[in-house]
Amino acid sequence: MASTIVLISGANRGIGKALAERYLALPNHTVIAANRDPKHPTSKDMEKLPKGPESKLILVKVEATSDTDAADAVKELQDQGIDHLDIVIANSGITFGFTKAVDAKVEDMRRVMEVNVYGVLRLFQATLPLIRKAAAPKFVTIGSGAGSIEEMYPYPNAVYGPSKAAVHWLTKSINEDEDHIIAFVIDPGWTQTEMGDTTAQSVGLDNAPITVAESCDGSFKVINEATRESGGKLWTYNGRKRAW
Repeated sequence: MASTIVLISGANRGIGKALAERYLALPNHTVIAANRDPKHPTSKDMEKLPKGPESKLILVKVEATSDTDAADAVKELQDQGIDHLDIVIANSGITFGFTKAVDAKVEDMRRVMEVNVYGVLRLFQATLPLIRKAAAPKFVTIGSGAGSIEEMYPYPNAVYGPSKAAVHWLTKSINEDEDHIIAFVIDPGWTQTEMGDTTAQSVGLDNAPITVAESCDGSFKVINEATRESGGKLWTYNGRKRAW
Protein backbone atom coordinates (compact mmCIF):
# COMPACT_ATOMS: atom_id res chain seq x y z
CA MET A 1 0.00 0.00 0.00
CA ALA A 2 1.30 3.43 -0.93
CA SER A 3 2.44 5.64 1.90
CA THR A 4 0.29 8.59 2.93
CA ILE A 5 2.50 11.65 2.42
CA VAL A 6 2.06 14.75 4.56
CA LEU A 7 4.02 18.00 4.19
CA ILE A 8 3.95 20.49 7.06
CA SER A 9 5.63 23.90 6.99
CA GLY A 10 7.07 25.37 10.16
CA ALA A 11 7.24 21.82 11.47
CA ASN A 12 10.11 22.08 13.94
CA ARG A 13 8.17 23.69 16.78
CA GLY A 14 4.74 24.46 18.19
CA ILE A 15 1.66 23.39 16.28
CA GLY A 16 3.65 22.20 13.26
CA LYS A 17 5.79 19.87 15.32
CA ALA A 18 2.81 18.54 17.27
CA LEU A 19 0.93 17.71 14.07
CA ALA A 20 4.04 16.09 12.57
CA GLU A 21 4.36 13.96 15.69
CA ARG A 22 0.78 12.72 15.33
CA TYR A 23 1.18 11.76 11.68
CA LEU A 24 4.55 10.10 12.26
CA ALA A 25 3.02 7.88 14.93
CA LEU A 26 0.62 6.41 12.37
CA PRO A 27 1.67 3.42 10.27
CA ASN A 28 2.83 3.88 6.68
CA HIS A 29 3.10 7.67 6.73
CA THR A 30 5.82 9.85 5.24
CA VAL A 31 6.02 13.19 7.02
CA ILE A 32 7.89 15.99 5.29
CA ALA A 33 8.93 18.58 7.86
CA ALA A 34 9.62 21.84 6.06
CA ASN A 35 11.30 24.66 7.96
CA ARG A 36 13.83 27.37 7.40
CA ASP A 37 16.83 25.46 8.83
CA PRO A 38 16.78 21.64 8.71
CA LYS A 39 20.17 21.62 10.47
CA HIS A 40 18.92 23.52 13.50
CA PRO A 41 18.80 21.50 16.74
CA THR A 42 15.00 21.78 16.85
CA SER A 43 14.87 20.19 13.40
CA LYS A 44 17.35 17.46 14.25
CA ASP A 45 15.37 16.63 17.39
CA MET A 46 12.43 15.68 15.21
CA GLU A 47 14.34 12.60 14.07
CA LYS A 48 13.87 11.25 17.60
CA LEU A 49 10.06 11.35 17.40
CA PRO A 50 8.32 7.95 17.66
CA LYS A 51 7.42 6.45 14.30
CA GLY A 52 4.69 4.01 13.38
CA PRO A 53 5.50 0.91 11.31
CA GLU A 54 6.84 1.85 7.85
CA SER A 55 6.64 5.57 8.65
CA LYS A 56 9.50 7.99 8.09
CA LEU A 57 10.53 11.63 8.38
CA ILE A 58 12.05 13.84 5.69
CA LEU A 59 13.46 17.30 6.47
CA VAL A 60 13.52 19.98 3.78
CA LYS A 61 14.40 23.68 3.77
CA VAL A 62 11.55 26.07 3.11
CA GLU A 63 12.04 29.63 4.31
CA ALA A 64 8.67 31.35 3.88
CA THR A 65 10.09 34.59 2.48
CA SER A 66 12.18 32.85 -0.17
CA ASP A 67 10.94 32.94 -3.75
CA THR A 68 12.78 29.70 -4.57
CA ASP A 69 12.89 27.49 -1.44
CA ALA A 70 9.50 25.83 -1.85
CA ALA A 71 10.09 25.00 -5.51
CA ASP A 72 13.60 23.73 -4.74
CA ALA A 73 12.22 21.56 -1.94
CA VAL A 74 9.70 19.98 -4.31
CA LYS A 75 12.49 19.14 -6.78
CA GLU A 76 14.51 17.62 -3.92
CA LEU A 77 11.52 15.54 -2.84
CA GLN A 78 10.90 14.30 -6.36
CA ASP A 79 14.55 13.23 -6.54
CA GLN A 80 13.89 11.18 -3.39
CA GLY A 81 10.94 9.43 -5.01
CA ILE A 82 8.08 11.55 -3.66
CA ASP A 83 5.52 11.47 -6.47
CA HIS A 84 2.46 12.96 -4.74
CA LEU A 85 1.33 14.82 -1.64
CA ASP A 86 -1.84 13.73 0.17
CA ILE A 87 -1.90 16.52 2.73
CA VAL A 88 -0.14 19.88 2.78
CA ILE A 89 -0.44 21.88 6.00
CA ALA A 90 0.63 25.51 5.65
CA ASN A 91 1.55 26.27 9.24
CA SER A 92 4.42 28.79 9.14
CA GLY A 93 3.52 32.17 10.55
CA ILE A 94 4.73 35.14 12.57
CA THR A 95 3.20 37.95 14.61
CA PHE A 96 4.47 41.17 16.15
CA GLY A 97 1.93 41.22 18.97
CA PHE A 98 -1.24 43.20 19.52
CA THR A 99 -1.37 46.53 17.69
CA LYS A 100 -4.09 49.11 17.11
CA ALA A 101 -4.52 50.43 13.57
CA VAL A 102 -3.38 53.86 14.69
CA ASP A 103 -0.09 52.37 15.91
CA ALA A 104 0.50 49.83 13.14
CA LYS A 105 3.76 50.15 11.25
CA VAL A 106 3.66 49.53 7.53
CA GLU A 107 7.04 47.80 7.63
CA ASP A 108 5.72 45.36 10.25
CA MET A 109 2.67 44.60 8.14
CA ARG A 110 4.88 44.00 5.10
CA ARG A 111 6.97 41.48 7.04
CA VAL A 112 3.94 39.66 8.43
CA MET A 113 2.23 39.54 5.04
CA GLU A 114 5.45 38.25 3.46
CA VAL A 115 5.44 35.21 5.74
CA ASN A 116 1.77 34.62 6.53
CA VAL A 117 0.32 35.26 3.07
CA TYR A 118 2.99 35.21 0.36
CA GLY A 119 4.72 32.27 2.04
CA VAL A 120 1.53 30.22 1.90
CA LEU A 121 0.96 31.17 -1.73
CA ARG A 122 4.53 30.16 -2.63
CA LEU A 123 4.08 26.83 -0.85
CA PHE A 124 0.77 26.13 -2.58
CA GLN A 125 2.03 26.96 -6.05
CA ALA A 126 5.21 24.91 -5.62
CA THR A 127 3.44 21.82 -4.24
CA LEU A 128 0.40 21.94 -6.53
CA PRO A 129 1.78 19.51 -9.17
CA LEU A 130 2.32 16.87 -6.46
CA ILE A 131 -0.98 17.67 -4.73
CA ARG A 132 -2.85 17.11 -7.99
CA LYS A 133 -1.39 13.59 -8.24
CA ALA A 134 -2.96 12.44 -4.94
CA ALA A 135 -6.28 10.59 -4.89
CA ALA A 136 -8.07 12.93 -2.44
CA PRO A 137 -5.65 15.70 -1.50
CA LYS A 138 -6.10 18.29 1.22
CA PHE A 139 -4.54 21.73 1.48
CA VAL A 140 -4.89 23.02 5.01
CA THR A 141 -4.01 26.51 6.18
CA ILE A 142 -3.43 27.12 9.87
CA GLY A 143 -5.38 30.33 10.17
CA SER A 144 -6.62 32.29 13.16
CA GLY A 145 -9.70 33.71 14.77
CA ALA A 146 -7.75 36.96 14.56
CA GLY A 147 -8.50 36.90 10.83
CA SER A 148 -12.24 36.54 11.31
CA ILE A 149 -14.03 39.78 10.46
CA GLU A 150 -17.46 38.81 11.77
CA GLU A 151 -16.13 37.19 14.97
CA MET A 152 -13.16 39.46 15.55
CA TYR A 153 -11.21 38.89 18.78
CA PRO A 154 -11.57 41.67 21.39
CA TYR A 155 -7.88 42.56 21.11
CA PRO A 156 -6.21 45.04 18.73
CA ASN A 157 -4.62 43.05 15.92
CA ALA A 158 -4.11 45.46 13.05
CA VAL A 159 -0.90 43.82 11.77
CA TYR A 160 -1.46 40.09 12.28
CA GLY A 161 -5.25 39.97 11.76
CA PRO A 162 -5.30 41.31 8.19
CA SER A 163 -2.63 38.79 7.16
CA LYS A 164 -4.81 35.93 8.37
CA ALA A 165 -7.91 37.39 6.73
CA ALA A 166 -5.99 37.50 3.44
CA VAL A 167 -4.73 33.92 3.67
CA HIS A 168 -8.24 32.75 4.62
CA TRP A 169 -9.46 34.30 1.37
CA LEU A 170 -6.70 32.60 -0.61
CA THR A 171 -7.52 29.20 0.89
CA LYS A 172 -11.21 29.52 0.10
CA SER A 173 -10.28 30.57 -3.44
CA ILE A 174 -8.04 27.49 -3.83
CA ASN A 175 -10.97 25.29 -2.86
CA GLU A 176 -13.14 26.96 -5.51
CA ASP A 177 -10.47 26.87 -8.21
CA GLU A 178 -9.23 23.31 -7.72
CA ASP A 179 -12.08 20.78 -7.91
CA HIS A 180 -9.77 17.94 -6.92
CA ILE A 181 -8.47 19.58 -3.72
CA ILE A 182 -10.16 19.91 -0.34
CA ALA A 183 -8.83 23.27 0.86
CA PHE A 184 -9.86 24.77 4.18
CA VAL A 185 -8.65 26.80 7.15
CA ILE A 186 -8.23 25.66 10.74
CA ASP A 187 -8.28 28.13 13.61
CA PRO A 188 -6.09 26.33 16.18
CA GLY A 189 -7.19 28.63 18.98
CA TRP A 190 -4.95 30.77 21.16
CA THR A 191 -2.40 28.10 21.93
CA GLN A 192 0.47 27.81 24.37
CA THR A 193 3.19 28.08 21.77
CA GLU A 194 6.07 30.51 22.11
CA MET A 195 4.18 32.97 19.90
CA GLY A 196 0.86 32.41 21.67
CA ASP A 197 2.27 32.78 25.17
CA THR A 198 4.24 35.90 24.26
CA THR A 199 1.15 37.66 22.96
CA ALA A 200 -0.87 36.48 25.96
CA GLN A 201 1.69 37.91 28.37
CA SER A 202 1.60 41.23 26.52
CA VAL A 203 -2.00 41.69 27.69
CA GLY A 204 -1.39 40.54 31.24
CA LEU A 205 -2.16 36.81 31.00
CA ASP A 206 0.18 34.14 32.33
CA ASN A 207 -0.08 32.14 29.12
CA ALA A 208 -2.44 31.36 26.25
CA PRO A 209 -5.60 29.47 27.25
CA ILE A 210 -5.34 26.37 25.04
CA THR A 211 -2.63 23.73 25.27
CA VAL A 212 -0.82 22.63 22.14
CA ALA A 213 -1.97 19.04 22.77
CA GLU A 214 -5.63 20.05 22.99
CA SER A 215 -5.40 22.19 19.87
CA CYS A 216 -3.54 19.62 17.81
CA ASP A 217 -5.63 16.64 18.90
CA GLY A 218 -8.69 18.52 17.65
CA SER A 219 -7.05 19.87 14.48
CA PHE A 220 -5.72 16.41 13.64
CA LYS A 221 -9.25 15.02 13.85
CA VAL A 222 -10.72 17.82 11.74
CA ILE A 223 -8.09 17.35 9.03
CA ASN A 224 -8.44 13.58 8.85
CA GLU A 225 -12.23 13.62 8.78
CA ALA A 226 -12.48 16.41 6.19
CA THR A 227 -14.55 15.74 3.06
CA ARG A 228 -15.24 17.79 -0.03
CA GLU A 229 -18.09 19.42 1.90
CA SER A 230 -15.52 20.62 4.47
CA GLY A 231 -13.68 22.63 1.84
CA GLY A 232 -13.82 26.38 1.54
CA LYS A 233 -14.65 26.89 5.22
CA LEU A 234 -13.00 28.13 8.41
CA TRP A 235 -13.04 25.43 11.10
CA THR A 236 -12.04 25.73 14.73
CA TYR A 237 -9.76 23.06 16.18
CA ASN A 238 -12.77 21.51 17.92
CA GLY A 239 -14.79 21.19 14.72
CA ARG A 240 -16.98 24.28 14.85
CA LYS A 241 -17.58 26.17 11.62
CA ARG A 242 -16.48 29.75 12.24
CA ALA A 243 -17.66 32.86 10.43
CA TRP A 244 -15.26 34.49 8.01
